[in-house]
Amino acid sequence: MPTRTIRSSPSLANVRYEIRGRLARRAQEMERMGYEITSLNIGNPGSFGFRTPETMRLAMIENLRSAEGYCHQKGIFPAREAVVMQQQERGVRGVTADDVFMGNGVSELIDLTLRALLAADEEVLVPSPDYPLWTAAVNLNRGRAVHYPCRPERRFIPDPDEIEALVTKRTRAIVVINPNNPTGAVYPRPVLEAIARIAEKYHLLVLADEIYDQMTYDDAEFTPMATLVHQTLCGTLSGLSKVYRACGYRVGWAVFSGDVEHSRDYLSALELLSSLRLCSNVPGQWAVQTAIGGYQSIRELMTPGGRLFESRKAIIEAVQRSRYLQLATPMGAMYAFVGVRTDLLPDFDDQQFALDLLEHKHVLVAPGSSFNVPYRNHFRITNLPEPQVIGEVFARIEELLGNYAAGDQPATRPNPALRVVEAATHS
Repeated sequence: MPTRTIRSSPSLANVRYEIRGRLARRAQEMERMGYEITSLNIGNPGSFGFRTPETMRLAMIENLRSAEGYCHQKGIFPAREAVVMQQQERGVRGVTADDVFMGNGVSELIDLTLRALLAADEEVLVPSPDYPLWTAAVNLNRGRAVHYPCRPERRFIPDPDEIEALVTKRTRAIVVINPNNPTGAVYPRPVLEAIARIAEKYHLLVLADEIYDQMTYDDAEFTPMATLVHQTLCGTLSGLSKVYRACGYRVGWAVFSGDVEHSRDYLSALELLSSLRLCSNVPGQWAVQTAIGGYQSIRELMTPGGRLFESRKAIIEAVQRSRYLQLATPMGAMYAFVGVRTDLLPDFDDQQFALDLLEHKHVLVAPGSSFNVPYRNHFRITNLPEPQVIGEVFARIEELLGNYAAGDQPATRPNPALRVVEAATHS
């Protein structure tokens, strides 16, 4: 019988998620070979010793008996009501539990909200750089991601005029990631107000990714997008993964506000899709009420002396000491989007750098081009490690960049014991 190759769906042709792509697979291979890899490519607090608040764990444990069956497709009522209370405290009016959808993390909800919205070739405005799942999900759901620039020279703050210039008759939604991943930018209120007016003018769905909503530094002020959008629909996405350090619980939510009345058809489609997967993780949902209503320990981590504050400080100081690096100071989230000076390293390539850094310095970072930017002189690093580890990592980075400047390209001298495995995937 002749063999036949089983091929992937053509719908995956333009889907990329390089944060867990080739470099991550190579890092895993090296770890199996006995190398100790410092993995700074992904924001996973549990990998760096951060613990979920004990009260959340206890709430989930105490309600396990109530979590053995399916729940409502939108989620359990106590979790949805807790989200409503949070929105009301932030100044969002008119929201009820019926407007809240619980999901298996924000990742699932990104897919569902776009799947319920898009027809073939319809457009979504997505920031560049972006959290790449947004671009991937638009492409996966037959749409077209149109990237609005958040330029390094503007400290990664978007220009509303540039956003409006990209709106066409096929534009259906605009994505706002604030505080931003990967740059750490926190958008000023006037910029958000201008984006809200654009969305209302063209009747666009606003999808506000606010998973890092309480993670701001210094005097940065987070403004909920839902408080600014009134004449069109706004979907606010957040969850337990980052602020509450509970990535593995896989609990996120999307809450809809603004012009809900004229969006019933869309919300009905979203409920249908939620029904098709029956429900999201029930045990984890029982932690939501305790998380939102309890003591917000994240604040201790974001102020001077706190772990995230001090590690961010270590990144800033390392870049200041560097001959080759530059940085728009991150004001939120848990990342830094570090630039490399092309006047000193004109041939710098972020993908090759990330591979060299992994192979020769045993540090894994995410190349900047993974975040849908047109330039190749940035990389993203998380500030989750201890400050000492941050310092050691940047010493290795500086050494590698010094080798580049001297014309010594490590890539031309690979360790013969190491080999790059190219997996036949679309990651």
